[in-house]
Amino acid sequence: MGAMEKAASYRFDLTRYAWVRRLLTSRWPQFILRAVTLAGFMLVILTGFIGSPVGSRNFAVMFVWIAWWSALKLIMLPFGGRVWCSICPIPMPGEWLQQGWLVKPGGKKFNLGLRWPRRLRNTWLQSAGFAAIGLFSALALTTPVVTAWIFVGLIIVAVVVSVVFEQRSFCRYLCPMGGFIGLYATMAPLELRPQPDLTSVEKGAAVREWPRGCPWINNPAALKANANCGLCLECLRTESGESMALNARSFDAELGQPGAFRLDEAFLSLGLLGSVMIYSAVFQGPWGALKNAALYAGSPAWWGFAAFFLLTSFGLLPALLAGVSALVRRTGNLGQPLQMVFTRFSRALLPLGLLSWIAFTVSFAFGKMAYLWPVLSDPFGWGWNLFGTAAVEWQPYLLNATPVIEAVLLVAGLIWSGRTVLKTAGQLGVRGERRWAAAPVLLFALAGTLILLWLLIG
Repeated sequence: MGAMEKAASYRFDLTRYAWVRRLLTSRWPQFILRAVTLAGFMLVILTGFIGSPVGSRNFAVMFVWIAWWSALKLIMLPFGGRVWCSICPIPMPGEWLQQGWLVKPGGKKFNLGLRWPRRLRNTWLQSAGFAAIGLFSALALTTPVVTAWIFVGLIIVAVVVSVVFEQRSFCRYLCPMGGFIGLYATMAPLELRPQPDLTSVEKGAAVREWPRGCPWINNPAALKANANCGLCLECLRTESGESMALNARSFDAELGQPGAFRLDEAFLSLGLLGSVMIYSAVFQGPWGALKNAALYAGSPAWWGFAAFFLLTSFGLLPALLAGVSALVRRTGNLGQPLQMVFTRFSRALLPLGLLSWIAFTVSFAFGKMAYLWPVLSDPFGWGWNLFGTAAVEWQPYLLNATPVIEAVLLVAGLIWSGRTVLKTAGQLGVRGERRWAAAPVLLFALAGTLILLWLLIG
């Protein structure tokens, strides 16, 4: 086993420490954090509706799209995976109805308990939801009431789905951010897994405190991937909880596995890569016409922008990768179906996608973070000064260092994806004298990196 393979197989059980397990098995710390985030999102909705209509002076816009969105992509997602899902407040009201109680299951429940339709057990709806929010992103960033309506809509849908369907069907199959987070959680250095030395009897035992195993509709004893585990920690709180562990691991632990990657996940991964390119052009580029087209929803120019956004992210990029995958399959003399080759290479490009989002966020957040301090003291834009920061003047942070940071991140994403592409090619059977058959996919990744470097740095 090589050094990279040894690193990828590294696991450290954090729950071996009794105090860590006690902290995680208690529902109260998690409930308090979720209550705090729920209060924050309620304030977002309130300030969005009745606060200042100026986005840079309104808590809703600054908290969601600058503070929370930046923290998610810069800290929580790359280092904690689905850790945000463990404290997300959006499913809380619906979950209370399901449980019949605020903190733990019990009491009278309001839930039909229907199973989610089999044909919709994928990420297609999440891709559609993420794309829909993306189409209105420029408007949401400048119009607080749009941000408020987005979150009202998400909470209403979550409640309805929770009343009709089992467990967290909304989180797993509908939440627009759930697909984004789940896909990139593949590379997070944190995982919830069964102990590796479980007996066959223990692996076959269901976790029965929640119907069908866990709120995310998994069998915890069979968990192998981060994508569908929301780190709700309920499996740790059952009689079988001692057989589960929260592990620290290498970033490559799951990414390089030879297992299958579904077609819907492949389209989502490429859609996210295309989305960050278009966001970079809209928010960081010099094209005023493009910004206006993205801003004025419903106008003829906006419909053109919408078509460009969707066709590029979910049409052009998948078609290009399918083309280079077909070339690799032919020149590498691979026997696997094109769909398998295409989906496996789309997973190999996940590091480039994640690091591209982080680079974009660095550029976006560092330029606008200073707007956050005044709205903390004056969330409604009514002239308050609660914490003495209302008069803080705007200035960009790390102005000279930002391009360097962006370039380093994008190059790191390219190298990481390139290494994973070569490893994937080897797993598919590209070896020996045919090892450079994977070059078309490497060129695809290089082209994407150069486009992002041009958009973000110029």
